[in-house]
Amino acid sequence: APKAPGTFGTLAAIPLYLLMQPLPLWAYLLITVMGFILGVWICDRTARDLGVHDHPAIVWDEVIGYWITMIAAPPGWLWVIAGFALFRLFDIVKPWPIRQIDREVGGGFGIMFDDVLAAGYAWLLLQASAYLLLL
Repeated sequence: APKAPGTFGTLAAIPLYLLMQPLPLWAYLLITVMGFILGVWICDRTARDLGVHDHPAIVWDEVIGYWITMIAAPPGWLWVIAGFALFRLFDIVKPWPIRQIDREVGGGFGIMFDDVLAAGYAWLLLQASAYLLLL
């Protein structure tokens, strides 16, 4: 998608997440970690081939970021949408230290890692919300 590729990449992650959601936590985490490792290679290779760091066509980082956001999330569309919104918010705004890491860490790891950090912020807020709302 020429406009908002990160948003469309995250939207593409939702059906994959829904397939993974019923898995035991260990399997979900294993797939997510393997996806991250594969993503470092994919993003590094694609960035080198295209000659652009974090080219908009690279959206695997958003997929993994969304999966991280949704680790142990409660079931239901409310949480799917909340996770989407929170991850996109932190991925776009890039609060400290995400913006600095996005600028300073290169290669496939750098492309992936800023989304991992954005997902960490989103995950914390999603889990805190679930805890407070589902007491």
